[in-house]
Amino acid sequence: FDISSVKSVPLPRTKTPNLPSESEKIHTLTAILDPISSEAHKIAKMLQWIGYYYPGMAMNIVLNPAVNLQELPTKSYYQYVLQPNSLENAEKGANFYAGLPQTSLLTVEMEADPSWLVLPVRSVNDLDNLKLEDIKDKQVEAQYEIASLLYQGQCFEGDLRPPQGLQLYLGDSANDHIVDTTVMLRFGYFQLQAQPGVWWLSLAEGKAREAYTIMDKDDTTSEKQMIVVSDYVGEMGTMKVKKRPGMEDVSILEVEDDEDSYFSNFNPFSSGGKTKTSSVNDTIHVFSLASGHLYERFLKIMVLSVLKNTQNPVKFWFLANFLSPQFKQTLPEMAKEYNFEFEFVTYQWPWWLNEQTEKQRRIWGYKILFLDVLFPLSVEKVIYVDADQIVRADLKELVDMDLNGAVYGFVPMCNDREEMEGFRFWRQGYWKDHLGERPYHISALYVVDLARFRNLAAGDRLRTTYNGLSQDKNSLANLDQDLPNYMQHQLKIFSLPQEWLWCETWCSDESKNSAKTIDLCNNPLTKTPKLENAVRIVDEWTSLDEEARSFSVQ
Repeated sequence: FDISSVKSVPLPRTKTPNLPSESEKIHTLTAILDPISSEAHKIAKMLQWIGYYYPGMAMNIVLNPAVNLQELPTKSYYQYVLQPNSLENAEKGANFYAGLPQTSLLTVEMEADPSWLVLPVRSVNDLDNLKLEDIKDKQVEAQYEIASLLYQGQCFEGDLRPPQGLQLYLGDSANDHIVDTTVMLRFGYFQLQAQPGVWWLSLAEGKAREAYTIMDKDDTTSEKQMIVVSDYVGEMGTMKVKKRPGMEDVSILEVEDDEDSYFSNFNPFSSGGKTKTSSVNDTIHVFSLASGHLYERFLKIMVLSVLKNTQNPVKFWFLANFLSPQFKQTLPEMAKEYNFEFEFVTYQWPWWLNEQTEKQRRIWGYKILFLDVLFPLSVEKVIYVDADQIVRADLKELVDMDLNGAVYGFVPMCNDREEMEGFRFWRQGYWKDHLGERPYHISALYVVDLARFRNLAAGDRLRTTYNGLSQDKNSLANLDQDLPNYMQHQLKIFSLPQEWLWCETWCSDESKNSAKTIDLCNNPLTKTPKLENAVRIVDEWTSLDEEARSFSVQ
């Protein structure tokens, strides 16, 4: 869908209306605004819109600025795509900014209806790193489209209890399983991407279908529930389910226990958390994300390093939210040349989950908060690899590694370099007391047993803890690392061998020779740019970079 085709406001007038005098106005709207708040610039545009389309409305705007601020609460410029003072552009679904600072580093973001998945489809510039003084003609153009609509719903049992972990299919009359998802604990929430049309919701094969049945509005049982996606602003759907006779006391989730065997034998649906050895033909699933042209350059190099060292077929899963149009256009050519599969995935940040306002922190959130719902249910194990990482070993070793019942495995931070001791926050203060004898792990690479992760509702546990901790803006400074490390008491982390992640900042020079991956992590002492570090640290980086750069949009 092209966003320009969406009309979310009345059609604009073709001429300026005859404004009534003050004595003729029949309604009065009073708004009290803090002029430098993050909400004020949005509300001001709404008031402008109201004033244009409802000329009979009198307006009083009272400015009430906050005092004693340590920093400005807003760091953005805001425009609506449709606004009354630019009727010609409004009809085209477009807008423009003028007078932006030339020397500041700017990022373009689109805020849209929660039921829309909106992504950039055209721009020659790096929309994540714009400095107008460096751009020819000082002009930037970008086009966005609605890539998909979201069907959002809530699922409940008869007592309004969410069936946590219930797996759902969405399909059509010909195929009942086109996409799938899992019901979350909070509000029984679920979401699925869908195009306009008639669709059918059903319970996934296996545990969900064996234990539950769907209830229609007249309380009769059913195997499917019809949903209709017919509006750009979709309403929250509802799905009611009921336990099948004889399954009332059976849980579709596992109970985590150190011994594991008792609960595994008790629960007929338990997988026991055992690791299956993959064959040479099994696909290795790799998840990664990037934002900005520089990190997309790193991402291509990471992909090549994986392919050159992994013998099994590889499928890459890339988070679609932050990738540029150029990267998405070049990827098919690269996949054809090197014979790998790829797929773009996303999950709209739920309305009830505390959202991060800074883009980098949202990216960190996507690394850890939605692992149970980002991938199809058929994917049982996935390896996350940072974009700025070089892989030197066969990733099949990680897939086959026994995680000893843990839902995921991370590499502990190195403690080799004495000069970095002052930066090892995990060895002092709160973190030292909280972790005890447990190590603090780095999140640049980790392997997830998705089957066990889903069976233990690990995603719900992570989101629940995150929602509590993130109320304090000073908490979770390194969100993607701090959250799983903080939760080690509830969700055990299997510590991967140290050789699986070498970083010059923390690890010794001697250990580099045995490194199976090299991470270009930042050094808070030297603050050397990543490109300089890459050429200096990684012998094969220059040749990989030249190879990757051959795939670019002309």
